[in-house]
Amino acid sequence: MGILNLTPDSFSDGGRLLSAREAAEEAQRMEEIGVDLVDFGAESTRPGADPVSEKEELRRLLPVLRAVVGRLTVPISVDTYKSSVARIALAEGAEIVNDVSGGKWDTGLWEAVRDAGAGYVLVHSRGRPKTMQEDAVYRDVVREVGEEMRIRLRQCLEAGIPGERILCDVGFGFAKTGDQNWALLRDLLTFAQMGRPLLVGVSRKSFLRELAGTRDQDAASLAVEILASIRGAAVWRVHDVDGAVAARKAFVALQGGLS
Repeated sequence: MGILNLTPDSFSDGGRLLSAREAAEEAQRMEEIGVDLVDFGAESTRPGADPVSEKEELRRLLPVLRAVVGRLTVPISVDTYKSSVARIALAEGAEIVNDVSGGKWDTGLWEAVRDAGAGYVLVHSRGRPKTMQEDAVYRDVVREVGEEMRIRLRQCLEAGIPGERILCDVGFGFAKTGDQNWALLRDLLTFAQMGRPLLVGVSRKSFLRELAGTRDQDAASLAVEILASIRGAAVWRVHDVDGAVAARKAFVALQGGLS
């Protein structure tokens, strides 16, 4: 899953793409390189970020969506927690909603996903972006995140979203400290056994930057993503599309397959 941020303040690449044309061209480049999905985000949900209005999120998102729908052949994901934004984006041709809130910040989001027959990424988090790191308090982070995710997954299914349309994401960096992120990675197989494919979003997260430094953050991200696949992850959500596609080819070759 290639990340395409349409925000001025995302932690890694905010403000890099200044126009809908540039963003659409980058999405097409990602597809040509070999991504399986493109994930558009028009509101930063990094820890400490301020929320934006529905109007502003759509102002950033819709011109790009309209420029790429019909030109991309890979599915388009929209990184939003707002039901109103999700409904409009899905009507415009998006196929997946990537929801950092796990359905907790807008009670109408699951209904919007269900009604559209869309795919859904269920992400674990606590609190809201502005203050979520204050909620990174766990006695046993692996057990508690697992319990909370299983509850939300059950409720998501009860809301009418079929299981085969759901990916799960433990939410690295969302209300987790660096040590807690590493603990989740070490026990990732626990989450891969939840019965749904597991998406891993560690790319350029602060706990990797703290370890490797800014210059080597993509190399650290790839190392962790490969380890995550060994431990059951099905999807990587990445900024460095070129490196990730090359790493995937090597990983598949090592397993005896072809890419």
